[in-house]
Amino acid sequence: MATASSDWLTRSRLSARQLSLLVHLDEKRSVLHAADAAYLTQPAASKFLSGLEDALGVALFTRHARGVEPTPYGEILVRHARGALAELRQAHEELSAARSGLTGEVSIGTTVTSATNLVPMAITAVKREFPRIRVNIELDFSEALVGRLLEREFDIVIARLHHSPGAEELEFESLAEEPHGIAARIDHPLARKRGLALRDLVHQTWVMPPPGNVMRDRLTQLFLEKRLELPHQVVETAALPIIISLLRMSDMVAPLPTDVVRPSRESGALTMLPLSLDLRLGAAGIITRREHRFSPAANVMLTALRKAAAARYSGKNVKAKQRDEFSAKRGKRA
Repeated sequence: MATASSDWLTRSRLSARQLSLLVHLDEKRSVLHAADAAYLTQPAASKFLSGLEDALGVALFTRHARGVEPTPYGEILVRHARGALAELRQAHEELSAARSGLTGEVSIGTTVTSATNLVPMAITAVKREFPRIRVNIELDFSEALVGRLLEREFDIVIARLHHSPGAEELEFESLAEEPHGIAARIDHPLARKRGLALRDLVHQTWVMPPPGNVMRDRLTQLFLEKRLELPHQVVETAALPIIISLLRMSDMVAPLPTDVVRPSRESGALTMLPLSLDLRLGAAGIITRREHRFSPAANVMLTALRKAAAARYSGKNVKAKQRDEFSAKRGKRA
């Protein structure tokens, strides 16, 4: 016997074009522009939207002089429409791959730290064994990556999970904490300063991620905890090549993972300032959507990431455990 929800779904006869219209309405906030993007006429789009709202018994979009805006009900339906379209695209890609003799496609989102080591290790292993798997990689902050994973833009994300909306829909496999520090050019005036403290950097020009990023929030917290004035001279960017170039060409400083800076340190271009800074951002992890059915290619990549993580972080996890045990013993003696 059909349930009320499945009966509604059957009667609604939602097509991919109509799902696309819902997404375009959210993005363009105009029935005319959304209809054009979905290859529909404006009357057809308006009729579909009104019929869908009547069938559901709720208003999905608020109409006003400037266009339309999704209601809370509309936001729910748009989110699921995006998901349905993403699943249909993945099905088409897998069918196309099967017809052409390829073995599929996988999309990965990663933070800069994992992009420097973990992700390349995994991809190298996958391409060695399955050269026809197509791998798409995008770099971004954790907050943006998690949001895009929930929107089904990625199969797998390597990021931190900090109070993210929708986290209950995700699986998180924790990796080791990555050390961070303050990077600068090799001959920076403060590079050899004894007893360097955070207060010495207040009036430096900082290259930082935008507000809302966990790195920026943690630094702000450190300044406030030490009752220091926040830096006023700030350049905001997330692009690593720009950050590295700015540091090499000036006396700017930037908070960066030590692994990211290692190549520039080995070449003699950059250094980590001799500053004892407890800049802990929390461990990143391999994040996937709960209950998501992976394509064969995505399964291969997930396995490779797990193997690369085991090889890379096993020693660090042991050291971290030993460090924690040592700290606990010191605390008891004290």
